[in-house]
Amino acid sequence: MCNRYNTPTEIEIERHFRIGRESPGWWKDERLDIFPRASGPFLRRAVDDPGYSIEGVAGQWGLIPWFAKERVLKYSTNNARSEELARKASYKTPWARGQRCIIPAWSFDEPCWETGKNVWWRFRRTDGAPWALAGLWNRWKDPASGELVESYTMLTINADSHPLMSRMHKPDPKLPADQQDKRSVIPIEMEDLGQWLAGTQKEASDLLRLAPIGVFDAAPA
Repeated sequence: MCNRYNTPTEIEIERHFRIGRESPGWWKDERLDIFPRASGPFLRRAVDDPGYSIEGVAGQWGLIPWFAKERVLKYSTNNARSEELARKASYKTPWARGQRCIIPAWSFDEPCWETGKNVWWRFRRTDGAPWALAGLWNRWKDPASGELVESYTMLTINADSHPLMSRMHKPDPKLPADQQDKRSVIPIEMEDLGQWLAGTQKEASDLLRLAPIGVFDAAPA
């Protein structure tokens, strides 16, 4: 699970991910800590381009499914288990339609309970670049106002076997160490952006994997 991350500015996103400025001002030009249900930036295959290009979008962190009656849900959708995308009601339609996105982040935070209490750790990349985290997006129409609302969710994967990410989150004393279902975000490397955003479902599924420990620059915040 991830409930807090720091986003790059609009200019930083456009420069690093090499996207144009067809819609300047699509994201606040400042770095922010993003929390669930706040507005954040994400990148997707441009919906109005019959070819292939990437567009930046600002939307709610917490995917609003097509069947929602109101914008504020009674359950959390800021994280989605990648193993459940094809069958979970909130995510199976965006997954089937290929509505995959990239969530840019300079860092993300996770809680470590090894001392017996919550100590926040901050995760950056060792190469100094921003993360490109795997996500899904959806465009929801408010049935009352007709407003179109963009939203997204961050994908996670089981990390019980990962030497670093398995140390995060509060352990369940009733479960053995290899069955805790500790979670990790899923970084997408720059050379795989096209495969993630525009590839087949099988090609995208091949990228749903844990990142090697050497990618992470992690320490208590």
